Amino acid sequence: MLQDILPHIYHNSFELRSAEEEDVVFIFRRNQVLLKVSDCQLTLPHIKDFSQIAPEHCRSLFSIDNTWYSMLKEGEIAPPEGYDYYSTAQYREFRPMKALFPCAVAGSLNRWYLDNQYCGACGEKLQDSEEERALVCPSCGKILYPKICPAVIVAVCDGDRLLLTKYAGRSFKKYALIAGFNEIGESIEETVHREVFEEVGVKVKNLRFYKSQPWVFTDTLLMGFFCDLDGEDQITLQKSELSVGTWVKRSELPEDMAKLSLTGEMIECFRKDLDKSKKGEKR
Repeated sequence: MLQDILPHIYHNSFELRSAEEEDVVFIFRRNQVLLKVSDCQLTLPHIKDFSQIAPEHCRSLFSIDNTWYSMLKEGEIAPPEGYDYYSTAQYREFRPMKALFPCAVAGSLNRWYLDNQYCGACGEKLQDSEEERALVCPSCGKILYPKICPAVIVAVCDGDRLLLTKYAGRSFKKYALIAGFNEIGESIEETVHREVFEEVGVKVKNLRFYKSQPWVFTDTLLMGFFCDLDGEDQITLQKSELSVGTWVKRSELPEDMAKLSLTGEMIECFRKDLDKSKKGEKR
């Protein structure tokens, strides 16, 4: 999946550090990032590659192994030869994962910085905290943390059939699983039951947590569950969210070639009959 970059190690603990010329640097034009790409292969630039910027103009973000990754705090530059600005929808198709993952994490942080330049309580310009990854209002003391939205991915199983969906009105046209955000005052297990019933009109039981994924493309923490159909299998589609909802036999499921998302891995897990656990929380 996106975050699976072993043997490389991602370090995101906050460290008050000045950027250096050897750092990988992300330069954004709103929500687009400056990259060098050849045959869908990413090459990430370093601060020293650009004469227009200096380390003091950059903000340290995180490290992978012994390499630090920073971003230009403000402004942009004209793309040098061989470089261009790419949107999230474009660069998520690039590889290797070791370059794509930090690019996506930096993109999430960039959106957070862009969306939180002034205090929502008093209107003062926000400042970087020197103690943690946060933005602090110097006037009223309000603290803002990076945006992380909890959500579920749900594989509804019925014997050798899996319930697949397609989104309505989105550019992503491939099959997906039931998905939705956690609501206020709701446990994550309750989110599973509510989202499944809202989107396809069926009930489920025997919830089995699979694993989680930081889907930083949309600032989301995904939690994946397998569960079993409880009762009738007739699908009633929530047409404002989905264009397709259908039961697909295990033998007819497509192989996950992207190996990027939790959704793809869970479909692949069912396709290979690897979800052997039949016990779960009976809710």
